[in-house]
Parts: sequence; C-alpha cells; structure tokens
Amino acid sequence: MNRLNVFIKFAAHKIINFKISNMNNYETVFIMNPVLSEDQIKETVNKFVSFIKTHKGTVNHEENWGLKKLKYTIQKKKTGFYYLLDFVSEGKLINNLEVEFKRDERVIRWKTIKLDKFALEYSIKRRNKLSNNKKA
Repeated sequence: MNRLNVFIKFAAHKIINFKISNMNNYETVFIMNPVLSEDQIKETVNKFVSFIKTHKGTVNHEENWGLKKLKYTIQKKKTGFYYLLDFVSEGKLINNLEVEFKRDERVIRWKTIKLDKFALEYSIKRRNKLSNNKKA
C-alpha cells in the first residue's frame, strides 16, 4: 500500500511538471502590405504583440526586416514589409494567432515555427549578435 502511494505521488508530480512546462518557443515571420505607412506598420505589429501578451505569452524579441522584394507575387504585390516575432507561449495560442493573421487585411503572408533546442540556441546567438552590433 505504501509503494502505491509513493507511485501515485510521483505520477501526480510528473503530470504537474508537464502542465507547467507546456510553454514552447516560437518564431513568426509575417509580411505586411507594401503600401502601409510607418504608423500603420507599428500599429499592426503592436496588435499582434498585445494579442500574444493577453493570451499569456511573452515576446522575447522583435525585429523589423524592412521592405523586401518577394520571390513571387502575392495578392498582386511584388514587395512587402517583413517582421519577425520571437515569443514563448502555449501551443493553443498559435491557432488563434493565425486566425488573427487571416482576419487582418494588412498581412499578406505569415509563417510560425516551433523552435527546437538547436534553433533556439541559434536564435539566442543571433539575438545577442544583433544587440552587440547595436551597442557598437
């Protein structure tokens, strides 16, 4: 009987730890309409950042890649403003975030990737390199 209680406590502890560590690292790159003004771009980005934060996520890094030429036309556009968001959240947030991307007519394309440990290491190194370049 005593062994059974120990096993149940151990199993319950593992389940609790699993639920706590359900947060994953994600990276989203989205392309916005090239006719947007600087204020509209900031407003769009702030909308998605606040969406992530209100759904218990944290944004680790934001990066504006600027206006770039597309490899092929998307919605009759040849250029677009690229933006990167690096954040931590639960997996169920991603579906809701992608629904928000679909609803926003200013966003013409997006891609969200769950980072594994190697991609996460690379992302952190890249982020640190960018911050060192800004300081110099």
